[in-house]
Amino acid sequence: MPIQFNERTRVFTLHTKNSTYQMQADKHDYLLHLYYGSKIENQDMSYLLQYNDRGFSSNPAESFKDRTYSLDFLPQEFSVFGMGDYRESALQLVNTDGSFDVQLKYASHEIYKGKRKLEGLPASYGTEDEVETLVIHLEDEVTKVAVNLSYSVFEELNTITRNATIINGGEGDVYLEKVMSCCIDFMNRSDFDYMTFYGKHTLERQVERTPVRHGKVSVESVRGCSSHQQNPFVILCDQEANEVHGECYGFSLVYSGNFKATVEVDQINQTRFVMGIHDAGFRYLLQSGEYFVAPEVMMVYSEQGLGEMSRNYHALIQEHICRGKYKKARRPVLINNWEGTYFDFTSEKLASIAKDASELGIEMFVMDDGWFGVRNDDYAGLGDWFVNTDKIQGGLKKLVDEVNSYGMKFGIWFEPEMVNEDSDLYRAHPDWCLKTPTREGNRSRFQYVLDMSRQDVRDYLYESITAVLKAANIEYIKWDMNRHLTNVYSLNLPANRQGEVYHRYVLGLYDLMERLTTENPDVLFEGCSGGGGRFDAGMLYYSPQIWTSDNTDPIDRLRIQYGTSFAYPVSSMGSHVSAIPNHQTGRVTPLNTRGVVAMSGTFGYELDMNKMTEEEKEVVKEQVATYKRNYDTINYGKYYRLTNPYSKERFVAWQFVARDGSRSLVNFVLTKPEHNPPIINIKLQGMQPDRKYRVVGKEECYTGAALMKAGYHLKEQFGDYTAVQIELELCD
Repeated sequence: MPIQFNERTRVFTLHTKNSTYQMQADKHDYLLHLYYGSKIENQDMSYLLQYNDRGFSSNPAESFKDRTYSLDFLPQEFSVFGMGDYRESALQLVNTDGSFDVQLKYASHEIYKGKRKLEGLPASYGTEDEVETLVIHLEDEVTKVAVNLSYSVFEELNTITRNATIINGGEGDVYLEKVMSCCIDFMNRSDFDYMTFYGKHTLERQVERTPVRHGKVSVESVRGCSSHQQNPFVILCDQEANEVHGECYGFSLVYSGNFKATVEVDQINQTRFVMGIHDAGFRYLLQSGEYFVAPEVMMVYSEQGLGEMSRNYHALIQEHICRGKYKKARRPVLINNWEGTYFDFTSEKLASIAKDASELGIEMFVMDDGWFGVRNDDYAGLGDWFVNTDKIQGGLKKLVDEVNSYGMKFGIWFEPEMVNEDSDLYRAHPDWCLKTPTREGNRSRFQYVLDMSRQDVRDYLYESITAVLKAANIEYIKWDMNRHLTNVYSLNLPANRQGEVYHRYVLGLYDLMERLTTENPDVLFEGCSGGGGRFDAGMLYYSPQIWTSDNTDPIDRLRIQYGTSFAYPVSSMGSHVSAIPNHQTGRVTPLNTRGVVAMSGTFGYELDMNKMTEEEKEVVKEQVATYKRNYDTINYGKYYRLTNPYSKERFVAWQFVARDGSRSLVNFVLTKPEHNPPIINIKLQGMQPDRKYRVVGKEECYTGAALMKAGYHLKEQFGDYTAVQIELELCD
């Protein structure tokens, strides 16, 4: 059984295939965290608890004269503010009488097969055969505030998910000022590294690794979305951990709004980790009988290094976050016109690009920004989701039908959450924006943010998008968001509820996306926020792929896609070949290299095919064929990071291995060419050691053990940023 409860000791034990998570309702009914790590069976870990008289650590009333019992140093499963634990808290609230006190005690629990949905929020899911769930009910006997802590165990994926639901069981109003989803105390450990994924627009999810230290280290977003600048995924790991060995703990928040992930080393060298919705700008009213559901954190443990942790996340997201037709269906190779035309296009121009692309094996054409309203630049038109017939002559259906006649699917770009001042929508409904009524609002990219907490706004967007989808055979939507939130005030809510707007915005976004994706099951949705500014597990619940970055430079993409891969599968990463010089960096790279890098994602092109030479078109045709031939291995195989692009190596290499081990695709990019170089040797991973493999098209066979332990030599590479792909198949 993945979840066990000992009635005598009141110890809860959660087992995955290779890990154990344990907690106990102690003698005073506090829920203490005992252990999380490598699997240990048939052991009560409460023997690890130490009770000492520590100066200036207060003692709860029920401990009487026992000065060795204090919440200030005992490991908490869900810490609270104001009752003697001075470390980072998981819950802070204001009671009806204005006090901050909350004293949560164990009351009851429930264990069941399967997993229930989280109301209004995306979350992992699974059948009764795949997952088992524990719900622990904590309650404050004085105020009747209660917390339900939910834990779901995906045994085969070494994953435990958890969230908290706060219930106001009292008579008066309660204000939540902080609600974290996850709190874990690691007893007697302060030797972790903290891995985070920082960045900026066009350079997202760069890897940073630092030792934890006394005090707090926090990564967070207060931008209204998960952001380019930080990602709601972090890792705690052994300082010597690498791709193949060492303990690693991954934490991924299934949420697309403001978040915080804090690590604190306390006075006695214990490490606390908390993660959840950011408390800045957060104040949520709970009236009597109401409840608040916090988003889910997906925790993955690996004792075999970072690579194994990542592959568990990849499988978890592919199988238990992504939904719908395109969870499994093969996604089309696409071409997007944005970098090829920007706003300067007509339907004739678009059809010409699509026709050329279809002849090279490309399967879908995507019409990007500029097709609607009066939209010739980014100053106007957002919010007016009707076709600009000056550009799309004859209407949308005529263009879509023509593209379909080439054997191609048709996709379209929307930015539903935004509005320009110069638009019919803004002139009719200026109150639909997030804007403090007594101030001029901040502009970004010449646009305001619509108040997604409002039902009337969501209804307008639903009806507008649905009308476009019904007008023609549209099979893909790119859902963009090109600014962050400021002046976060809703004219639809009273003053005492403005602290709810950030969260209600996200709930409104989820509500609209749930409605649209449910009613349009055959449409492939791709998320985007100026590229990778909202790349999180919450968005992947609605859109199985996300545009990884507005930066299409393949050399920058080596680091962007490397960092993204620690939590997110390749099948979720939108990645395209673009023109040279690159529009973001000006760098010139070979077309082959651009293709190799872009194939490590949902493959496509971002350029004007009409401007390519016949020789370049032949290269594109071969790239498309290579991707299709290796589609299952790339998107559903196991992914291995063979090198670190931040190291001093002269090259970057990564590998895909089919689930059954029968095929592999190795990718190599030379980043630092030099004369008279040392031999390039790549040690592969994930091969079946006793089976023999050959490079496709060659006769010589090598055992999997040889390829992994002795490696494979590449011939000397020459020139700037050359790339090589090696396809391997079983000899027998």
